Amino acid sequence: MANSQDPKAPSEAAYEFSLSALRDSDRDRYLACLLSPADKRGPLSALYAFHAEIARIRDLVREPLPGEIRLQWWRDVLDDPSGVKGEGHPLAEALLTCIRAYKLPVPVLQNMIDARIFDLYDDPMENRSSLEGYAGETASALIQLASLILDPANAQQSASAAGHAGVAQTIAGLLLLLPLHRRRGQVYFPQELLAATGLDREAFLSGKDEEALGQAIRAFAGLGRDHLAKARKEATAISPHNRYAFTPVALAQPVFDRAEKAGARLFETSIQPSQWRRQWWMWKAARSGRW
Repeated sequence: MANSQDPKAPSEAAYEFSLSALRDSDRDRYLACLLSPADKRGPLSALYAFHAEIARIRDLVREPLPGEIRLQWWRDVLDDPSGVKGEGHPLAEALLTCIRAYKLPVPVLQNMIDARIFDLYDDPMENRSSLEGYAGETASALIQLASLILDPANAQQSASAAGHAGVAQTIAGLLLLLPLHRRRGQVYFPQELLAATGLDREAFLSGKDEEALGQAIRAFAGLGRDHLAKARKEATAISPHNRYAFTPVALAQPVFDRAEKAGARLFETSIQPSQWRRQWWMWKAARSGRW
């Protein structure tokens, strides 16, 4: 039952599908939901499952155009205040329920959709600012939206930490997905970072210069560490309830550690920590608020 500070609790039935879908599409954020207060699990699952859905569109299509059509459908859903466009789609209905209940800013969700257009193409990430902007509109925005669900009165206090934590999360995720992105010809490493290690897009994807590739990977992980350190400095401003929005950030540092150790071997080697380790790190983060 929702407490007196929460908006009127939406029907639990609206969230059953989103929680189930999240379990299949993003196991780590599914666990983060389970570690969150019980009355927040449903709305958080709707938000996280939506994010997972638009993040995996590149995996579902062979050409960019069908992907853009899928993203446009979600824009249309958000643009329709009546909710008619999303009727019959369980995840859309859950997301709209969550938006109405917690007054989530629709433009932030629309920007999240727009940012995912980059995933559909193989254009290189131009520079560090482009990468940080991409992360800001996806992972950082997701943390801040989760804060609006968990403790809206104090959500703004989390904004700075969310910004840096989201960049750290994004970089960790890109390091995990590096073998897949290489096969696709996608390069999320900023061009300026590659140039500093003597690489360009083609040389990076070829992987022939292992020393330069290792330097680029360590530099990329170092950028993630910088943002993680800045997020931690801002962590004291996060309210006790909103710390649950940051639970998945606990997975970033172990990924940086493993990526730096793997170096050029990261192109061929999975550095994904085991499920039980990820669960343990997130459980500790949820309990302590430290990640």
